[in-house]
Amino acid sequence: MPSFVTATVAEILSERRGLQRIRLDDGAPAMVLTDLIGPVAAGDEVVVNTTAVELGLGTGGWHIVHWNLTRRDWRQEGGGHIMKLRYTSLQADVGAAEEHQPATGWPDLGGRPVVLCSLHSQVGVVAAVLADLVPEARVAYVMTDGGALPLALSDLVADLRDRGLLDVTVTAGHAFGGDHEAVTFPSALDVAIRIAAADIVVAGMGPGVVGTGSSLGTTALELAPAIDAVAALGGVPIVAARTSAADARVRHAGLSHHTTTALKLAARPAVVAHAEGTEAFSVPEPHRQETVTVPSVAETLARHRLDVRSMGRGPAEDPLFFATTAAAAVLAADRHRSRGTVPG
Repeated sequence: MPSFVTATVAEILSERRGLQRIRLDDGAPAMVLTDLIGPVAAGDEVVVNTTAVELGLGTGGWHIVHWNLTRRDWRQEGGGHIMKLRYTSLQADVGAAEEHQPATGWPDLGGRPVVLCSLHSQVGVVAAVLADLVPEARVAYVMTDGGALPLALSDLVADLRDRGLLDVTVTAGHAFGGDHEAVTFPSALDVAIRIAAADIVVAGMGPGVVGTGSSLGTTALELAPAIDAVAALGGVPIVAARTSAADARVRHAGLSHHTTTALKLAARPAVVAHAEGTEAFSVPEPHRQETVTVPSVAETLARHRLDVRSMGRGPAEDPLFFATTAAAAVLAADRHRSRGTVPG
C-alpha cells in the first residue's frame, strides 16, 4: 500500500519544464511534477508519497510530492480530450496528436530505421553516436510507458535536448510530457514520422525498468510488440540488445534474458546489433544479427558532455553494454544513408 506524509518545503533545489526538485523540512529530497499538481514554493505544506524510498526502489532517494496543501486550487489548461493516468486522482487531459492531426490511410514509416532500446540509458548512447555519424538526420525519441511515466523525470533526455542530440519527443501510452502525446506506441511512431518529420526514431521506456527475475515478469518485454509494430508499419526495427560482461546476475550476463525472451515473443523479424570485436551472442529466429564496427563510446559521450551510466556502470566498467548499444546506432545510420539513395 502507498505511504504518505505531510511535510513543509524548505528549499527549491532546481526547476525545469515539468519538474521541480526540492528539499523538505526534514532534509529529505523530493520531486514535484508540476504538469500534474502545479509548482510549490518554500514554506508550502505538501503531501508526499514516500513509498518508493521506503522500499529502496530506484528513485535515487527522492520522494514524490502528491499535493500542495497551502494552495487551495490549481488549474492548467489541457491539450484536448485524451486523458492519461486515467481514472486516478492525477488524471490529466494532455490531449493527443491523433485528435488534432489524425492520420488518413494506413501509416507508412517508409523504411526509416527505428532503434528499439531495452533500457533508458541506451537512448543517450544511440543519440550521441547518431549525432556524430549522421548529423543531418532529424532524430525523435518515442518514450513508452514501460518505466517512469513523466518525461520530465529524465535527466538524460533533458541533457540530450540541451545539447541538440534529440530533435523531438513523443510520449506514448500513459507516458506524458513529450512535445507530442500519443495514445499508443504504433501511433507514436506515425506521429514521429508524419507530424514531427523524423528521419530516425529511437524508442524505449523512460527511467526505470520493472523486473521480477522471471522470464515474463518484466516491462522489458514491450520490445516484442514494438518490433512487430515497426515492421507492420514499414519501418526497420533495430534492436539495441541488453548485454553485459559486468552484471553479476546470471540472467543478465552476455545477452540478457530480457532481450532473448522479447525476441522469442516477437512475430516479425528484427535486426539485432552486435559490435565487432565483442563477445559473440546468438539470437532466435526469425531475427538476424548484424555485426558492425563501433566508435569509442567513452570518447563519443565525453565529446558531447554526457555522463551515461547503466546500473551504475559507465563505458569503462561495462564496455560490452555500451558497444552493443552503439552498434544499433551505427546500423540505424547506415539504413538512413542507404534510404536516402532511393526514392521514397
